[in-house]
Amino acid sequence: PVGVPAVVVDPVAAEDGAAGVLEYDTDGSGAAVLAALAKLAAAVATELTAGGLTIVGITGSSGKTSTKDLIAAVLAPLGEVIAPPGSFNNELGHPWTVLRATADTDFLVLEMSARHRGNIAALARIARPSIAAVLNVGTAHLGEFGSREAIAETKSELPQSVPASGVVILNADDSVVAKMAEVTEARVVRVGRSASDRIDVWADDVKLDELARPEFTLHTAGGQIGVSLSVHGDHQVSNALCAAAVALECGATLEQIADALANAGPVSRQRMAVTTRGDGVTIINDAYNANPDSMSAGLKALAWMGREGRTWAVLGEMGELGEDSITEHDRIGRLAVRLDVSRLVVVGTGRPMSAMLNGAVMEGSWGSEATSVADADAALELLRAELQPGDVVLVKASNAAGLGVVADALIAEGGA
Repeated sequence: PVGVPAVVVDPVAAEDGAAGVLEYDTDGSGAAVLAALAKLAAAVATELTAGGLTIVGITGSSGKTSTKDLIAAVLAPLGEVIAPPGSFNNELGHPWTVLRATADTDFLVLEMSARHRGNIAALARIARPSIAAVLNVGTAHLGEFGSREAIAETKSELPQSVPASGVVILNADDSVVAKMAEVTEARVVRVGRSASDRIDVWADDVKLDELARPEFTLHTAGGQIGVSLSVHGDHQVSNALCAAAVALECGATLEQIADALANAGPVSRQRMAVTTRGDGVTIINDAYNANPDSMSAGLKALAWMGREGRTWAVLGEMGELGEDSITEHDRIGRLAVRLDVSRLVVVGTGRPMSAMLNGAVMEGSWGSEATSVADADAALELLRAELQPGDVVLVKASNAAGLGVVADALIAEGGA
């Protein structure tokens, strides 16, 4: 198990009863530690790469952690793999993951996030990938970047970091990502959900089973094979295509890829983890993080899984959306109604959550179909009173909303 590397909390004033107040890095020692950690990790990465280590880098506005887990799974039959637990993808978790690699490691899979321009370039300097995958460019952290164009520029730092001898895998279904072929000297492999002369790895005949687990035909230059995923949601097809493309570049056969993908369930906590309780209630725990794209994907998976019964969307705030926050929360409320979600439970009292509730009402929700509650405890009280066998519940929000406790409690209480 991995312990928590750091905890960031608001300062607590002494007059409120605190024994002391730790101010932020007043002498610069924290920054010095991070700089030293980065240099140490860079030295290790350089030495291990010279010895044959393959470094794989992943970025995107959403799906990074799920794709990282799939890539680790498809590379496992080929050798020893080191990948970060959860979302260790910043200036602290990234070098920490690099330092877990040894001379016996064959593949180092690194998830790279950013909140400012230059963040991904800095991570890539620590461990330069020979294979990189860019999943999508959405609106996550829009409040930090200011525009989708700025997000795209930052994500493009990853393909720019790959040497000419390397490979860049791009999701061609995202037009912004597809244009990143222009900024790299590396060979480009394109993946997508439709066949064309420009797509190298693609999927067709996509179907979802009763739990929204995708099945599709994987096509490559070397042949095709049927794939059945164990993860949930139509959006996982694109993630699986990126994982398959990475594995092909590393020498995996189609049979190895299909088998690994079939057995790769959710690894990182609170990311589309589906549990059916003993009483027949199904919980979709996707409470670790949320942005407009992943929230939409979660709602679509919920609608599919619960099409024969009642569906509940228990949603909290999507953070870091800046000026678009009200509009995006309104849009999600409307989407829940369009997808015919039976009950929308809006958790929180701020303006964004009011916008989500209002969006649902304006889209046609009435009566108790859309409900606002103050916090996670109130959401739990409502669910405990009203859930019935056969109901499907999606719990999703940005991590700061703290809705993971709702999903955990619902699972624990149902005799799962």
